[in-house]
Amino acid sequence: MPPEGTTVTFRRPAAGVRPRALARFARRLQSEVAGGRAFDCLITGDVELRRLNREFRGKDYATDVLSFRANRSLTVAAQKRDATEPRPSGSGMYLGDIAISIQRARAQGRKFGHGTEHEIRILMLHGLLHLLGMDHESDRGEMARAELRWRTKLGLRNGLIERVSA
Repeated sequence: MPPEGTTVTFRRPAAGVRPRALARFARRLQSEVAGGRAFDCLITGDVELRRLNREFRGKDYATDVLSFRANRSLTVAAQKRDATEPRPSGSGMYLGDIAISIQRARAQGRKFGHGTEHEIRILMLHGLLHLLGMDHESDRGEMARAELRWRTKLGLRNGLIERVSA
C-alpha cells in the first residue's frame, strides 16, 4: 500500500477479529466517507487509551475511541511506526489518527448484541467523523445525522451518539 493509504495496526493479535477485513473496511471509509483522504487506526488496549486520554484530553480513564486530527496530531501513528514525528499531512490528504480500545470494543459488542469486529467498525466510523471535523458535543446534531446516514449505508447498527442519546 502506498504511504498515503489508510492503515490499521494491532498492538497484539485479537481473537475473533479479522485484521484484513478491518483494513478493507478502513480503505472503504477512506474512499467513501473521507473523500480519499487517509488516516491511521491503532487497535490497542485500555491502558494505552487511558494514557492517551489523560495526556491529550486531561481525562484519566480509558475510553473506546479517540481521534487526533493531523493538524493537531499527536504521535499515535509515530508510536506504532517507532518514529519520532507524526505522519506529515502533506497536501491535506492525511486526516490523522484514531485509537480504539479492543477491550471496550469487545464489551460494547457483547452489550449491544454484535461482535467485536462490528463494534470496531462502528468506532472507526465515529472516530473518522471526528477527524473530518465533526463534534457531537457542539454541532446541534450534524455528526449524529452523518453517523446515522453512513451507518445505514455501511450496514452498521447502534451508533455511539444514539446510544448516549437514548
